[in-house]
Amino acid sequence: MRKGFFVSFDGLDGCGKSTQVKLLASNLASRGMKTTTCIDPGGTELGKILREILLHHKSQIATRCEALLFMASRAQLVDQVVLPALDRGEVVISDRYLFANVVYQGYGGGLNPDELWQAGILSTNGILPDVTFLLDLPVSVSRQRVGKPSDRMEQRSDEYFENVRKGFLKEASIGRQNIKVIDAELSEKIVGELVLSEVDELIRKRGS
Repeated sequence: MRKGFFVSFDGLDGCGKSTQVKLLASNLASRGMKTTTCIDPGGTELGKILREILLHHKSQIATRCEALLFMASRAQLVDQVVLPALDRGEVVISDRYLFANVVYQGYGGGLNPDELWQAGILSTNGILPDVTFLLDLPVSVSRQRVGKPSDRMEQRSDEYFENVRKGFLKEASIGRQNIKVIDAELSEKIVGELVLSEVDELIRKRGS
């Protein structure tokens, strides 16, 4: 059993992932727990380059290529950041992870989710979160919160994002990962309390 504990957050843009990553890290750190936060794609020098390509490249990127670029960034993130932090016994908190890849390029982009999942296991070396929080949000609310699209992913149609949201919820029900669905229309404070309660319980069980 690995020493550390791994948490990820996912959901449509505007759901509050980045905020909850910071809140959870701050709370755990205030209690003397060592934490490492990261973003996927990104989180390493190579990952930053791939993230820039994925979000801002002007030419069209084929969906399979897009999926594999995400996988490549994650593979580097796992080897360079996630696994070393877990080996040190830290709590790793990631803004997105494999769950997003399966949903955005699978349910949204039309690729086979099962094949993406298998490729994802290779890219992560089997390192998956102990818990993933899906901050669920209607597409209309996501659009309102995000405002004007700022990257190539955000420019996609409402239909695409409706499929993404449905994919998130379907994958959560399948049970391939430990996914906890939280209503992201709740207040930031309430969402944070629900997250912390779940993390505390899982850490307690791991230690028992």
